[in-house]
Amino acid sequence: MARDKTVFVCGECGGQSAKWQGRCPHCDAWNSLVETVPAAAPRAGVRTAAHAALAPTSQVQVLRDVHASALPHLPSGIDELDRVLGGGLVPGSVVLIGGDPGIGKSTLLLQVLASLSRTPRVPLERHPPPEGVEASARPQGRLASTHAAQTGVPVLYVSGEESAAQVGLRAQRLGLKDSEVRLMAEIQLERITEVIAAERPAVCVVDSIQTVYTEMLTSAPGSVAQVRECAAQLTRTAKAGGTCIVLVGHVTKEGALAGPRVLEHMVDTVLYFEGDTHSSYRLIRAIKNRFGAVNELGVFAMTERGLKGVSNPSAIFLSHHGAPVAGACVLATLEGTRPLLVEVQALADTAAAPSPRRLSVGLEPARLAMLLAVLHRHAGIACGDQDVFVNAVGGVRITEPAADLAVLLAIQSSLKNRPLPRGLLAFGEVGLAGEIRPAPRGQERLREAAKLGFSAAIIPAANAPKGAARQFEGLTLHPVSRIDEALEVVRGLQG
Repeated sequence: MARDKTVFVCGECGGQSAKWQGRCPHCDAWNSLVETVPAAAPRAGVRTAAHAALAPTSQVQVLRDVHASALPHLPSGIDELDRVLGGGLVPGSVVLIGGDPGIGKSTLLLQVLASLSRTPRVPLERHPPPEGVEASARPQGRLASTHAAQTGVPVLYVSGEESAAQVGLRAQRLGLKDSEVRLMAEIQLERITEVIAAERPAVCVVDSIQTVYTEMLTSAPGSVAQVRECAAQLTRTAKAGGTCIVLVGHVTKEGALAGPRVLEHMVDTVLYFEGDTHSSYRLIRAIKNRFGAVNELGVFAMTERGLKGVSNPSAIFLSHHGAPVAGACVLATLEGTRPLLVEVQALADTAAAPSPRRLSVGLEPARLAMLLAVLHRHAGIACGDQDVFVNAVGGVRITEPAADLAVLLAIQSSLKNRPLPRGLLAFGEVGLAGEIRPAPRGQERLREAAKLGFSAAIIPAANAPKGAARQFEGLTLHPVSRIDEALEVVRGLQG
């Protein structure tokens, strides 16, 4: 039997090459070519139902004549997830959620479906079927039903990695055994879209997209071509029928979503599950969201009954020391629209090697060397013979430059071995000239600090609000314009 002809497809851009190369000739990505079997070209003039559903024809319209209305959000029943999604799930949208194995993706989505199945039904806007496909001609599957006895929102869970019995065992552990979630263990795309058309659920979870395959392609499930084609057809199914489809995606060892990069461009929302599997806390971050703000953060705690939202996440990012310790400074940061108080810890120790180490965990590593140079040049504090380590407590990842001032204060405290005063926090961007630049939405950060009982704050002078004594009762503000002024304020507070 003749061996099938194979091509090498780039996992980043989807470009094809006849032979393997270390570097993709289309996008210049290294080690991204994967061998796969190309799909057979359809015969001329043949247009299948799958092609009709994937690319329906539409008329050219004038933009001013397009009827547009605000899309309703369907609350998932979990407040922290709704915060990240921008208010809830949107009918007809496609959500992609990725994370490390065992971090809790399937658990959270099963909880969401169980909560929705108990939610009283509300009329949802349904889109008409694609042109050329009559509503009465939709295929009917074995799971088709009128949902007459179901009082909650109709939902469907498609499991491609576990059997129905395994999903049932998880539901039993979570106390969700009596929920009205519709369940199907299937990996064939045509069968999944057939059941979605018949059942017409409000929300459908596909766990996971890497296990689904279509008969239109001959390559194995999980290949670049299969993932791209299956995601495209599921996206068209969601847009055509009004069903919100949630796709679970695998991640690579580097932490990025597996499969072609175009997968993230197709969907409406991309969520990343973060956190240490050895810790009980999990974080969900929105990387892309067409219906809400990006970089929103949801905080969850893993319990015996599944994931529970944490209403006051600042409490888990602050260490509770019996007495003030050197090298610790509290930072008021922003994650999306939410202000968070995070403890930044620094350790400066005599270097044992000729080249001192600079290591940053949870903060921008490239900025650490720059901040140390600013500290030396504009404050006269040298760290040339010191190993410097910086860490953000709780596993949170901080990317905004407003953390600069808190990092420098923590480093100075560790170098001098003098703790910062209890109840002190700081935020502000540090420039190369030693100036303290303002941070966005400074008043919201200060309100969060005052609510948690902090007594003093070192902030950029541009962030000092008018009438601060009335707005932030009990919180004394120390506006500064340069790094040497900030260190002088700290020395005065330390006595």
